[in-house]
Amino acid sequence: MAASGALAFNSKGDLFVADLVGGAIYEFTPDGTRTTFASGLPEPTGLAFNSAGDLFVADQNNGSIYELTPDGGLTTFASGLQSPDGLAFDSAGYLFVADWISTYIYEFTTNGTRTTFASEGVPGDFIVSPFALAFDGAGNLFVGNDNTFSHYIMEFSPEGVGSTFVASGLTTACGLAFNSAGDLFEADWGSGNIYKFTPDGTRTTFASGLVHPIALAFKREPDLTALVTNGVFQVTVSMPSPYYSTIIQASPDLVNWVNIYTNTPPFTFTNSAATTSAQCFYRAVLGP
Repeated sequence: MAASGALAFNSKGDLFVADLVGGAIYEFTPDGTRTTFASGLPEPTGLAFNSAGDLFVADQNNGSIYELTPDGGLTTFASGLQSPDGLAFDSAGYLFVADWISTYIYEFTTNGTRTTFASEGVPGDFIVSPFALAFDGAGNLFVGNDNTFSHYIMEFSPEGVGSTFVASGLTTACGLAFNSAGDLFEADWGSGNIYKFTPDGTRTTFASGLVHPIALAFKREPDLTALVTNGVFQVTVSMPSPYYSTIIQASPDLVNWVNIYTNTPPFTFTNSAATTSAQCFYRAVLGP
């Protein structure tokens, strides 16, 4: 079986990669420097960060979910699953787990309480064989599936109502990720393609000629909308979930930057003295 969800960025822009065969998790800084963040794991397959910066790891071999703090401390968050694979956090900080063999999607509260969010029989008589998970900006959960009869992507509303988003033409949807514009990207393991889907389901081929792509991840960056009206400066900050802390910085020269405001998106920062302030340049960066 192919692994999915094995890439994840932290809030600093470092890329984390799960090595299923080697049982390790590697951390790559933006300049490409690699270090071993964790090792000795039986079979790490899924990765996801919560808003506090802890890394959650699905281990397919022993049916557990591990939680790793930024300093590498490891605890078992959940156990007793059959084959956990894809992981995703919703905007409330709840963890969703695709359990491939059981055909269940589980929801975990922040204290580890588990409930069943979705199970087999959706849609019709097809069994949901979930590999990859991803949330859109509206809180809908998208699930990459594979079974003997059909390969498709499911969409679940926040209430758990399921529908088929893409019903045909896929060959095992192993990786899912949304960009900031709300487009869904799918790593199609069998075809060697990466497909892009607009919110209405229109599909185009984003990349081809790959050998079994299995994981996708977008580096989270704040989306900014700025406006100055009658001397009042406003910048609205938004981003797809999970919502990381964002810092507004100001500078008089685009070289020296000072932190002036911190919040969690979506929010609007206002400066009524924008036209007279010596600090006339602003930017938003992800917080720690």
